[in-house]
Amino acid sequence: MKEFDYQQDFKTIDFRQHPERYQVGRGEQGVLMVEPYKSEILPHWRFKTVEIAKTSAAEIMKLFETYRASDDFVGMDMARKFIQMGYTRARRYANHKGGRKYDENREELPRILNEEKAAAAAIFKAEWDKIREDKDYLDRKKKHQAKYG
Repeated sequence: MKEFDYQQDFKTIDFRQHPERYQVGRGEQGVLMVEPYKSEILPHWRFKTVEIAKTSAAEIMKLFETYRASDDFVGMDMARKFIQMGYTRARRYANHKGGRKYDENREELPRILNEEKAAAAAIFKAEWDKIREDKDYLDRKKKHQAKYG
């Protein structure tokens, strides 16, 4: 897998117009940089409570399906990244009060389980698992990576 190129001019690239410039990267790389997708998906991304997480994940999954219907792999992958980030951020808040994992000395803070944030994380995890098993998404990902790196 090609390393994610953080040196691209993300302020000027429209990745819908230039999907060849998009790199899948690892995990959530570039999730808050790739436009116009960031601006389309970010307003729906929330995980404060279980109900908010349910609404958020459902809206992002609707966008995922809209991008699929438009044959827009980059949009699909960006929706996947936001779903994945919903899980990872909610888990961090579930494990660490205030979402801070480390103190000023880079020592890990104690884990204190927040049940509601853990339940919110589970909602995003279920959607993320569906995407990771979606044969169409995986096919499109493989084709995009073979064509563009």
